[in-house]
Amino acid sequence: MTHNASYWIDQLALRKHPEGGYFRETYRAKESLAASALPRRFSGDRRLSTAIYFLLQGQDVSRFHRIKSDELWHYYAGSALTLHVLDPAGGYTTIRLGPNPEQGELFQACLQAGNWFGATVDDPHSYALVGCTVAPGFDFADFELADRRQLLISHPQHAAIIRRLTP
Repeated sequence: MTHNASYWIDQLALRKHPEGGYFRETYRAKESLAASALPRRFSGDRRLSTAIYFLLQGQDVSRFHRIKSDELWHYYAGSALTLHVLDPAGGYTTIRLGPNPEQGELFQACLQAGNWFGATVDDPHSYALVGCTVAPGFDFADFELADRRQLLISHPQHAAIIRRLTP
């Protein structure tokens, strides 16, 4: 049975995400780490881990953003998805999540804390349903959407993808 994006949005009760696409938190650990036990980049206590469903429709993008924790992405359904990563040294890499390892696609990939990243759906007529697990757990206080002008200054050689994944 083949499902479309609307099916998953309804079945999983997804809602719009500020970076683009749709999401729903599925897990938030009951236990927390004290701010004193975390690296200085965190402003307070954080849950041990969190997880979400995340869906992009074919023409949607996940805009460049960064968080203060590592984020593990998991492929579930639909088209392959490309993660676009800008590192602090000016480098740009891509990671493809999807069901076809023979085509270089992975079922899961880790995005390192502090890197700018966004995502696109490889088939513009499809969707990509993935999951994201964050540890220490996600908090919107740790979330930053990229400023196009600043990214163009710090990563001028990657202007085309920056323009595509920033408002």
